[in-house]
Amino acid sequence: MRLLFFLLMGCPLLLSAQQRPNIIYIMSDDHDADAISAYNKTLVATPHIDRLAHEGMRFTRNFVSNSICGPVRATLLTGQHSHKNGMKDNRTRFDSSKMTMPKLFQQQGYQTAIVGKWHLHSYPTGYDFWNILPGQGLYFEPRMISMNGDTSTYHGYATDVITDEAIRWLDNRAPDKPFMLQVHHKAPHRYFFPPLKYIEQFHTKTFPEPATLYTDTAGHGTAWRLQTMSILHDLKLCSDLKVDPAFLMDIPEYKPDSADIVYYKAIMNRIPEPGRSAIKKIYEERGKLLREKRPAGQALLKYKYQWYMQDYLACVASVDENTGRLLDYLDKNNLTENTMVVYTGDQGMYLGENGWFDKRWIYDVSMQAPLLIRWPGHIKAGTVNHTLTQTIDYAPTLLGAAGIAPPGFMQGIDLVPLITGKVKSISRNQLYYHFYEYKADHTVLPHLGLRGERYKLAYFYTVNEWELYDLQKDPAEQTNLIRSASHQNILRQLKASLLELRDLYDDHEPAGELN
Repeated sequence: MRLLFFLLMGCPLLLSAQQRPNIIYIMSDDHDADAISAYNKTLVATPHIDRLAHEGMRFTRNFVSNSICGPVRATLLTGQHSHKNGMKDNRTRFDSSKMTMPKLFQQQGYQTAIVGKWHLHSYPTGYDFWNILPGQGLYFEPRMISMNGDTSTYHGYATDVITDEAIRWLDNRAPDKPFMLQVHHKAPHRYFFPPLKYIEQFHTKTFPEPATLYTDTAGHGTAWRLQTMSILHDLKLCSDLKVDPAFLMDIPEYKPDSADIVYYKAIMNRIPEPGRSAIKKIYEERGKLLREKRPAGQALLKYKYQWYMQDYLACVASVDENTGRLLDYLDKNNLTENTMVVYTGDQGMYLGENGWFDKRWIYDVSMQAPLLIRWPGHIKAGTVNHTLTQTIDYAPTLLGAAGIAPPGFMQGIDLVPLITGKVKSISRNQLYYHFYEYKADHTVLPHLGLRGERYKLAYFYTVNEWELYDLQKDPAEQTNLIRSASHQNILRQLKASLLELRDLYDDHEPAGELN
């Protein structure tokens, strides 16, 4: 009778609190896979994040469905594409009355908590505990909003503070119940600002330049021409690269605008002394170099790229350190063996490719996100998975790991049979993508498309322009094959597949046929 009761109620089958896995989901902001040494050893060492790859599974072809912060977080909660969960861009307010992944965990007896970046405008629901950053949050002396609605300022650096709060919750949870904890870091989001100890380590490092850093994007389509994410032209010297405006005011080609100066002063003034003075002294070297050498064009791009990478990767180093703190906590408290740990970024990030920073595009640099999962006893250590996976799969997979059946409204796939080796493949070989936000921030035109095993098709529908890439021969996506006579058959096939995917996921924008 007890077995029948559990089956009828849809509950995890006879799993005790000890048998049902705990889950820790760690998501950093704009953490590109190339900035993890398990993926790419040429930029930065991330030994603690790498540990998840060595002891679990690393996904090499994991992608988002809308490469921007808020929509990815809504997809995590709902297992749905943006047009279904209602969060198409960063300006929309997420409807917290929706049934979500944490609510389903709660219903099945899990303790649920989220700490860090939320970025969905509404307050979290479905959590027994939450403590979130307002909006994008601050790197130094961050403010956080607690469950009672109070906003408090925390002393320290955001990545450390978020980890402190996560560990504090772990210390105070009910030990006889399984838990699902989300740890969402602000770092390494723009405006990239590391803590002093990592500024000291990284400010003299030189990083390899991507092959396309100096690419002339003028010969591409309207979307490339309109974008405003150029490191050379759009990355600000003061707010982004921490050059004191005092070094620039009498140099016309570098003179910052008032907004850049105001933001620089605001972020610097949040750093307590003596750290602020020590940081400013290090960054003075950038201002002195500009005054002395007056670089322009490619020479200026070369410097700005290095400064961008120094700060971005120093932020990553702090995230790695704090990931290690969480993993050490699990080890010391005998939680490692029964805890699934997931590490990802909310999307990819341009690290100089095409001369760009930021994300938003369907192109792989932006669309791909790192994904590492460790689950002792279920995932074979050191496994590398090349399956096409997507953010819509996260919620069904986390639920599936707990033995909770994903609801029918979720559009993703439960990857548990795949990651545990029960199946070798999943029945999906193309991923759907749709980006909406225009013209805020970086002026990327709305577009939709698909990412297949070999080909990428994108449609910038407000200007009626198509792009087709052969990812096998052109992984950097530099040559648009849309007018190639030898690719017209594959183009017709991909357009038909895109219509099928749009119908499958019930997306009605843009209306009508895709010509």
